[in-house]
Amino acid sequence: MVTPVNRPLVVLVGPPGSGKTTVGRALSERLGAPLHDTDAAIEATAGKSISDIFVDDGEPAFRELERTEVARALAQEPGVVALGGGAVMDPQTEASLVGHVVVFLDVAIADASKRIGFDRSRPLLTVNPRASWVAMMNARRATYQRVATHRVDTAGRQPADIAEEIAGLLESATA
Repeated sequence: MVTPVNRPLVVLVGPPGSGKTTVGRALSERLGAPLHDTDAAIEATAGKSISDIFVDDGEPAFRELERTEVARALAQEPGVVALGGGAVMDPQTEASLVGHVVVFLDVAIADASKRIGFDRSRPLLTVNPRASWVAMMNARRATYQRVATHRVDTAGRQPADIAEEIAGLLESATA
């Protein structure tokens, strides 16, 4: 059960390059609350990078680790929780987000490509990264929008400005 004591203040979702970790860091500082990045937690638990999990164990194994970590984080982590880009595509995870404040960090490909460079550390973007990102975003956009309490456009903006907007949304919701 989600209670005010263990409930995240906010959950950040969005595609690769939207700024979930970077904005999450700025937002956690702004709120004076901890940041929990589920991708980083998965890597720490597995003892290897997400790319290596994909290569060594396959995407289904990664998605199971992700589902478990996201469920744990939503139940136990206070503060800001940043989910991996594909986490919301799991029906159990989508259902788990109900009742949480979820912010969809939206971004266009031009800004995403500047931020992440479409390098090989992004396992789902290794072949034709730009086309893969566009196809992935087209497939995921409706889910991001469905789970979101708020949508924040990150295009061309600094992390501190985005964090300030999100903090304002959170403060308005509690006022």
